[in-house]
Amino acid sequence: MPEPDFSAMLRWPNVPACYGWLSLDRRGRWRLRGDPVTHCGLNDFLNRQYTHDEYGNYFVQNGPQRVFVELDYTPWILHLVAADALVTHVGEPVGEIRGAALDEEGSLLIEIPKGIALLSDRDLPALLCHLYLASGEIADEPALLAFIAQGVGADALALDWQGTRLPVVPLQRSAVPGRYGFVASPSPP
Repeated sequence: MPEPDFSAMLRWPNVPACYGWLSLDRRGRWRLRGDPVTHCGLNDFLNRQYTHDEYGNYFVQNGPQRVFVELDYTPWILHLVAADALVTHVGEPVGEIRGAALDEEGSLLIEIPKGIALLSDRDLPALLCHLYLASGEIADEPALLAFIAQGVGADALALDWQGTRLPVVPLQRSAVPGRYGFVASPSPP
């Protein structure tokens, strides 16, 4: 995917940033003032112009204006498009997984080269067969609920993905932005 186009900022450098209009929900859907964006061209534009600043604020570059994004959870949302293929909400294939965590709500977080991503809840049931207990058995629902409730250590659960087994760590949702360096709700300076 190409980098966002910042060229308009050279012609109009002092256009104020926009806050509170654009959000990204837990399923990777763009929302304008709470309403889903359904226009294919606008979705493509938002996906293409999505990036972040040095402070961890995510935004869409709209000509000379930065439109900051309210994140319902993480800056990246993953979708399972085949039994062994993940893509980000902007359509980029995920070639590498660096880590995994399970929060107190049962949401699976996956660290990718771009940062931390939430697996869409619609895809979680299909990915459960990739979660293993320390005994080597596939984790069933009672085992996952026990892991979530007890916050057991990283050796209790693992994600087996494309031949690599990564520990799944317990993580509180409130700790995710600080741990992974992003701002869920950007505000004006």
